Amino acid sequence: MRHWYKDKARAERLAREERGGTSGRRPAPRTRKSEDAPEYIGGRNPVVEALRSGVPASALYVGQRLDNDDRVKEAIKIAADKGIALLEASREKLDRLTEGTVHQGMALQVPAYEYHHPKDLIGYAQDAGEVPLIVALDSVTDPRNLGAIARSATAFGAHGLLIPARRSAGVTAGAWKTSAGTLANLPVARASNLTQTLQAYRESGLFIIGLDGDSPQDIADTAFAPDPLVIVVGSEGKGLSRLVREACDQTVSIPMNTAAESLNAGVAAGIALYEISRLRRR
Repeated sequence: MRHWYKDKARAERLAREERGGTSGRRPAPRTRKSEDAPEYIGGRNPVVEALRSGVPASALYVGQRLDNDDRVKEAIKIAADKGIALLEASREKLDRLTEGTVHQGMALQVPAYEYHHPKDLIGYAQDAGEVPLIVALDSVTDPRNLGAIARSATAFGAHGLLIPARRSAGVTAGAWKTSAGTLANLPVARASNLTQTLQAYRESGLFIIGLDGDSPQDIADTAFAPDPLVIVVGSEGKGLSRLVREACDQTVSIPMNTAAESLNAGVAAGIALYEISRLRRR
């Protein structure tokens, strides 16, 4: 079995450290979070969805004197059944853990994500006896877009996401929350150099198509849909970078009304994945 999360001992140690509570002093200035620090999903609905979908949580923090509605009861029951630590926390601590986001008195601690190797994504498709379909993100920096793309990738049969190691959103609490738990079952690989990894995919027999609003080629007319495929989604503002565009076998566009200048990266990825899925079925 391939494990993509940090070992349980580390998660338990982090949970124990969090039990110490606050000292009452003003918090220290916020520093850059370590890559192996846990993430916290806040909000009753996101917490319940994460627990239902099997997100590998290590602790559930519940606010003091919290109204016990159905979502709270379900979250506590699932956590107890799975052996996840149940910890009481003050509102101030929950604010700190969730970095000021709306938590509604609940926060779920998730160990730091351990990324897959890019080659693994091809292997997972081969293990399933399926034609590889991978989604690569070129400098998509909003974790909510990453989470939304994960939902679409799961819905339309992709075998994983590929993200750059730098200047890109990672699997953070924001991504977990937007993904509605789908990141628990969709592998995410990280490339130290996205262009070189795409070239390595080409050498392995995959075709690379990039979403580009200026391309005259309609995605519905691409000939590569039945083949082993990587769909590259560009950044929210600039689209595909020059080197990534040059690494593509083809750039394609999504036809739109001229009143709409562009699509959000998450929306564009969802439409593209649907179209590839439709073409493959046909």
